[in-house]
Parts: sequence; structure tokens; C-alpha cells
Amino acid sequence: MRDHPCQRHGLSRRQALASLAALAVPACSRKAPVFNAQAPASAVSIARCGSYGAELAPTLARMFDQLGGLGKLVAGKTVAVKVNMTGDARMRLGTTPAELTHFTHPAVVGATVHHLAAAGARRIRVVEGCFVSGDPLEEFMIDAGWDPGDILNAGAAVEMENTNVLGRGSRYHRLTSSRGGYIFPGFDFNHAYAESDVVVSIAKLKEHATCGVTLGMKNMFGATPITIYGDAAGKDEPSLEARGGRGSIMHEGKRAPSRSAPQEINSSTPRNDRYRMPRIVVDVCSALPVQITVIDGIATMLGGEGPWTGPTMRPGSPGVLIAGLNPVCSDAVGVAVMGYDPAATRGQAPFDECDSFLELADARGLGTRDLRRIEVVGTPIKDAVYPFRKHRPGRFPGTGGWI
Repeated sequence: MRDHPCQRHGLSRRQALASLAALAVPACSRKAPVFNAQAPASAVSIARCGSYGAELAPTLARMFDQLGGLGKLVAGKTVAVKVNMTGDARMRLGTTPAELTHFTHPAVVGATVHHLAAAGARRIRVVEGCFVSGDPLEEFMIDAGWDPGDILNAGAAVEMENTNVLGRGSRYHRLTSSRGGYIFPGFDFNHAYAESDVVVSIAKLKEHATCGVTLGMKNMFGATPITIYGDAAGKDEPSLEARGGRGSIMHEGKRAPSRSAPQEINSSTPRNDRYRMPRIVVDVCSALPVQITVIDGIATMLGGEGPWTGPTMRPGSPGVLIAGLNPVCSDAVGVAVMGYDPAATRGQAPFDECDSFLELADARGLGTRDLRRIEVVGTPIKDAVYPFRKHRPGRFPGTGGWI
């Protein structure tokens, strides 16, 4: 039997396994990362924040100031704020409230809305594709134990929209990427996205079973309406009701979205969610660019994106906020804060069994994942690192369902 290359370099099998357990990919198996020198770089702000109380709003204000201020981005404009409320409204990790594990915390949403309004935003729409529901977002929040009034009253002219369905719109709107797509050339979205001048992704600092991590970019996957991209989507036209997750169309590619929407570029690509999902995430962010990313890492969960992912999940308290003006740069810094290397490729943590959406986005020119080119303002990465895998037992990725 041929020796494993690590053994040829003096590492025993036991030592190699120990290295993997310590989240260190052996040097003999690591390839030099390839970066796109033309991909844009943008500053990212990190701040320590220990609670969702009085310190939250001023901390976010300071971070936005470090990025040059919100006024030049949102004054007089319509802003769509995509939150992350993945899964059923009443699902919990044990007895821990969802906003302390897998939902964006409403205080972060409210504080961000407040700052956007104070910076002169003309209209603010808080949006989310509410799991398998077409009910108003306000109702979904109430089911989750939130008071939507706290967010609606955080600024003037604040609205909410469940983007799984038409909502207040009369039709879906097509957005495509000038860069081309990996799986889809574009998507049909709720009117709230097409009518926005600025898109804000407010995400949670989490791991993910099929994408490795879920931060600002993966959060935007939830913008795709399940009336078109869900398991019960209409064959020819969008369904009138929102039912079912995105497993059969997006994750597995077992069927096509409604024929009224853009179809796959190449139907012969692998029907595997670890291949498809990272590429679809990049396709969504390419068609629907994100101008501001806010990542809630004050409290989160370790081991997956939601309580359904598997048995290794735990609540965690990184005590950190991240904000940036480029989604790839922001997520790259988020990955580093989680104790991982944003230059990692498939087979390297956190992309153990999936392709890296950061690598794919970098190659497509959406932004750089090269930390050497990203200016980090505020708290240095080394002072904010919360190594996820050292804070929880068990194997990752999980084996649970699809979101």
C-alpha cells in the first residue's frame, strides 16, 4: 500500500488525525490559495459587544462611522434590510430563544434600522422569506415571540415584507448578473428587492451543513421566493401559496423552478447540495448585490445553522459584531473570527465537505477573501477570535434538513 503523503513527511496516522482534530490542515496537503487580484477589497469593522442592551446601538454607530458613515450610502434612498429568521418561528435549541442561537437578534435589526433612518434613508423595508410560510413577516415575528413594533418604530417609513410571495407587489421582478452565473443566470424576486437602492444583509455568525458557514452572503439565499424555488412551486408559473422548502429545486436540482423564471445554465452539473449551494449563494449575491453587511455574533449557536442540523449544536457567545461594505470581505473576516481560514478550499475547515462560496465569489470578482488586502478597523481579528470548533464537541457538518 502506498504511504499517505503525510507519512512520507514524518507524520504518523495518529499525528495526522490529531492535527485534523485541532483544525490544522497538514502543510503537506494544503495547496496555496488562489486569489483574484482584480476582486475589490473593502474595509471591515469588528467590535466587541457583550450584550444586546444599552451598548449595542452606540457600538453599531461607531462601526458605521469607521466605515465612512451611512449617510453617503442611504440618504434619500430606499433600503431593503434582509434579516435571518431561518426555520420555523417556534423552533428552539432546547429552551434557548431563537434570537440567541440561529435568528438575527431583533435588537440588532432595530438598532440598524434606527441608524439607517437617522442617516436619511427615505424608506426602509425589513424583509425575509419566512420559512415555508406566506404569512406577513409581522405575524411570523409575533409567532417567534418578537414585537415587530419595536422594529417598525425604530425609524420613519419602516415597512415589512415576506418575500416568499408577491406581498404588496403585482409581479415578481427579474434580476440578473452581468458577471454570469455558476448555476443560474438570474432570479425572480419580490418587488422589495427590485425597488431598493441599497440592500443590507443582517446575518448571524453561524456554521452551515451545506455551505460550511452562513454569514452575510448565505443569508441572501433566503431572498429567493419559495413560490418559484420551493418544493411546491408552480411548474409553469409561481404558485399562489408558499409551501415547502427549497430542497428539491435548489439543494438537489431534482426539478426546475417555475418556467416563468430563469432556468439552470447547465442541467448536467452535479446534483449535489455541497456543489450546488455554494454556487447558488454566489449567483444570488451576484444578481442581488449587497451594499452593507452586519453580522450578529454576540450570541449564536455552534455546529450548524439551526436546531435541525444535528446533535453537535450548542449555544455560543462570541460577543462580537462585524460590519462591512463588501459582502465577500465581510464574510471573510467573519470566517476568520470563527477561527477558520477564509482562504480554505474544499476539504479544509470550515468547508470540510463543500465547495467554498468565498473562493467562488472571489474568482467571480465579487470581492476578495484575501485578508492581506482587507483593512480591518476597530478590534483586530486576533482579539475577536472565537474558535467555534474548540467550543463544542462532535463532528461537523451536520446531517439535518435544508434551509
